[in-house]
Amino acid sequence: MNGSLEWLAAVGTMIAAGLIAADLGRRATGWGFVLFCAVAVTWIISGVTSDALPIAAMNAILLLINAWGVWQYLLSPKNRKKIEKLEELEQAAERETEAESG
Repeated sequence: MNGSLEWLAAVGTMIAAGLIAADLGRRATGWGFVLFCAVAVTWIISGVTSDALPIAAMNAILLLINAWGVWQYLLSPKNRKKIEKLEELEQAAERETEAESG
């Protein structure tokens, strides 16, 4: 388990974690979950083909969890409306803060 597939999955996992940890907004977090789903599939393929079933099983569960994250952050109509409203409020708060300090 040290081939190009594993390196691709490892780098993708690090980028996805960085997107979520950077707290760049709900959309960026949602795309981080999309990337986590893609690399989970890659890890599953790698685990099954390399006879590393614990890696494959773990990533099958993580795929489900991350798919839920995609739903929560990008696809849920209810949450999408909340996200749009929160982004509007965030922009207003940033303008207000800049006006107070500038």
